Amino acid sequence: MLNQYSRLEFVLGPDALATLRTKRVAIFGIGGVGGSVVEALARCGVGTMDLIDDDKICLTNINRQVLATRRTVGKYKVDVAEERIHDIDPTIVVNKYKMFYLPDRELVKKPAADQTAPLTERVAEELAAAGQEAAVPDMLDFARWDYVVDAIDTVTGKLGIILEAQRVGVPVISCMGCGNRLDPTKLTVCDIYETKTDPLARVMRYELRKRGVKQLTVVYSTEPAIRPMDVDNSCLYHCICPPGTTRRCTERRDIPGSTAFVPPAAGMIAASVIVRELTDFDPGDRVKGGQKNPKNQKIRDNQKRQREKQRKQQDNQRK
Repeated sequence: MLNQYSRLEFVLGPDALATLRTKRVAIFGIGGVGGSVVEALARCGVGTMDLIDDDKICLTNINRQVLATRRTVGKYKVDVAEERIHDIDPTIVVNKYKMFYLPDRELVKKPAADQTAPLTERVAEELAAAGQEAAVPDMLDFARWDYVVDAIDTVTGKLGIILEAQRVGVPVISCMGCGNRLDPTKLTVCDIYETKTDPLARVMRYELRKRGVKQLTVVYSTEPAIRPMDVDNSCLYHCICPPGTTRRCTERRDIPGSTAFVPPAAGMIAASVIVRELTDFDPGDRVKGGQKNPKNQKIRDNQKRQREKQRKQQDNQRK
């Protein structure tokens, strides 16, 4: 019988859809990128989603965030995301955490690979601004998740998410800078150490290398960032954040420009990676006009073995 996932079943098959129903994915940051990840995963029938964000929707979010409309301005992003998910599929389980994620400061202050390497200016600033609140809440048990999405913009938080996910053997995908860009066709998926041109990726490469991280899948843009125009009505000087916002624009390091094209496209790309990896998707000989390529099959087999290894590590952490 036809249902809301029938068209997806034509592509993935019934077994893959059943698999997605059993999966639990955590999305850190429900903004321009993370909101689109949530949207896509809901439309693919992922069974459980954990949403981590303390922010409220601002009027300035409307130009790029799928959850932002005139009606939702002032509401918590995780609340709006939950409503959106249940409008798509009311059977999806949603766990909400209204919190700003920053890891245990010792996790990011003590690099494993180089104990003497200094903190970058950006990380040092973020730790100082966090005060004593930079700690991982006990409720965030990474081992319970099947996949983790890093869609936040603080380097310290990104490092914490990546390090903790890799420590417990959970797959993680990290999104690099999407601000100040216009061309979504320049987005790509690669390893962090293959990135170029992106200032955020450059900082992340440096910090991750210090901590001995060998590999990380990222979504990033090869488009050089455009320098924002210096306008009088910048959020840095005229913040219109909703009442109760804990981290106002006037306290941020900088305010990037943004478009309706790049952040949502990055979120969709990340969701595609997640769905394909969670289902071990292999089109095989179903590609029109094509046939199985032995070389590609070998690559897919290696990737599958790596994912199975990660899942075993994850299972051991849960015991």
